Amino acid sequence: MGLEVLSQRLGVSIDPALLEQALTHRSFSYEHDNAPNNERLEFLGDSVLGFVVTSHIFERFPELAEGELTKIKNGVVSAKALAEVGNELGLGDFLILGKGEESSGGRKKANLIADAVEALLAVVYLEAGMAAAASIIERHIFPMLDDYQGLLSNSDPKTQLQEISQTKGLGSPLYETSFEGPDHDRNFFTVVRLGDFEARGEARSRKNAEAAAAAAALEALGGN
Repeated sequence: MGLEVLSQRLGVSIDPALLEQALTHRSFSYEHDNAPNNERLEFLGDSVLGFVVTSHIFERFPELAEGELTKIKNGVVSAKALAEVGNELGLGDFLILGKGEESSGGRKKANLIADAVEALLAVVYLEAGMAAAASIIERHIFPMLDDYQGLLSNSDPKTQLQEISQTKGLGSPLYETSFEGPDHDRNFFTVVRLGDFEARGEARSRKNAEAAAAAAALEALGGN
């Protein structure tokens, strides 16, 4: 399946080399003489997404306080939400991965797909401007805001897990986090345990890895 298919799904004509970079994970880059990867684009796309979403919810929900707006924003820019968008676009089929990520199921990893979504927003912004990037966000992200009450209640998976674990008599969740890589390029891995039960999460920060582990636990326990 060629990259032009993805351009058609996005509705924007994108330079093939830039589109390829947006889909290239650093694991591939390390195995191929530091070929350009999507990390810098991800950084830019995160800011584009944050600005468009923040502006929209500020206008759409004038009755909500800052804290509630923050929860809503966090809900729709989370790795889980972006991975859903990426799956709708079929991004897993287009990711360019190193052998290790390929063999470990990287095409289905939520954090890799979410990162690629942010990188794609960056290239759309670079190639076609903010309006084009905002149009994609409007089509794929804004519909999630129709259930903003759900976003408010589901914005903090660690708190949810604490409440559910107490309800089920499982005790307090215990989080163990490790990391790999140098200071400037770390991946964090969290295991959350409730008695004999455990769930795992992975992200680029300790906070997000713990949240990912809590979200995975909630899904397994039927609480999310």
